[in-house]
Amino acid sequence: MGQSLLNQRRGVLTGLLAVGLVPLAGCMSKPVRPANADGTYCHAIGKWHSRKLTCTTAPIPSEQAEAEAKQFQAAPGLLTIYVVRKRWGDARNVVRLKPDLGSVIVTVPDSFVRLRLKPGSHTLAADWDEGSTALDVTGKAGEVVFIELIGSVWSWGSSYRLEIGDPAGSRARALGLRLVADIG
Repeated sequence: MGQSLLNQRRGVLTGLLAVGLVPLAGCMSKPVRPANADGTYCHAIGKWHSRKLTCTTAPIPSEQAEAEAKQFQAAPGLLTIYVVRKRWGDARNVVRLKPDLGSVIVTVPDSFVRLRLKPGSHTLAADWDEGSTALDVTGKAGEVVFIELIGSVWSWGSSYRLEIGDPAGSRARALGLRLVADIG
């Protein structure tokens, strides 16, 4: 009888904990900020009184384009590359991407980019105020490739690298991010 009552109390306590803690899970991720009036997007860190903004220089794609990009579908006849930028140690810098050393795409923390390119080999270069990095990417028509832009920002400097991402992990990270460029 005593053991039954103990099991019942344990069950009630577990249920109360679950009911109390599950709503807090939503507090763990920040909501995506809306685009600015001019169409640009700013990533914000800090409290309201000491907020620091890192902003794109060009207008970002529409919410419709972002929703379509988050389906992660391949483009027929093209290589689709997603560049995902979300890491806890990367909170401040603008990083400029240059696919095939062409036009510059400005990225901010907690953002992603979709590139639709001709199949074959491509060089994706990234540079920031303190350095640069590059990665060669090869893909076929109808293929989707995920690239992670991984950064660490410290008081003494910052570093970034590009690497091939795990499709499942990259997709999961990109779902909560803002599309800042849609090329091709």
